[in-house]
Amino acid sequence: MLGRLMPREGKFFDLFNAHAQQIVLGAEHLLGLMQTLGRSATEAQAHTDAIDEIEHRADKITHQTVALLNSTFITPLDRDEIHQLISRLDDVLDMIQAAAQMVATYDLRESTPEAVQFAEIILACAKEVAEAVSLLSDMDNGPKIMKSTRDIGTLEADADKVLREALSKIFREEPDVRQLIKLKDLYESLETVTDHCDDVGNMLEAIIVQNS
Repeated sequence: MLGRLMPREGKFFDLFNAHAQQIVLGAEHLLGLMQTLGRSATEAQAHTDAIDEIEHRADKITHQTVALLNSTFITPLDRDEIHQLISRLDDVLDMIQAAAQMVATYDLRESTPEAVQFAEIILACAKEVAEAVSLLSDMDNGPKIMKSTRDIGTLEADADKVLREALSKIFREEPDVRQLIKLKDLYESLETVTDHCDDVGNMLEAIIVQNS
């Protein structure tokens, strides 16, 4: 009951939502990158550039959130919860950008089914994150938020399985050591995106427990 009576500074929730939507956009372009890599260098570069722009916009949202936190006397959530949530959201998009940049840095010219599969899981995670964050302004939404966080956890476990199978495949089948190293690093980077989504889910669970 106490959580439902907490002061409402709606701007924080607007900023969380805005950042989560940037994560979804970034994940969509990451999937586009993995799907077009090797087919169209121009399209692949356009997706990479878009991710850089999205990450830049998300950084601005993070800075706005921290500035608002420093200027707001009574906040709708614990101050540390606000700071941790926006930081963990930012980690997701930072890692999406890192994975996209790795493609250019390593001069990867072909995608793989596994890279596309990772990107599909990442997009599904991003959508669940956005759904959960959109419900956060009302603690009565706790059960729905908890369902989304469980779904994020399931997707993260799926990514772990894909990583194990993908690494096993390249160690068995890839004769070029340089290409093996490139793919190993890319796969691990993509899987880390889902780890960061799971971190957001865990943070949301903690917020619900603390404020319900």
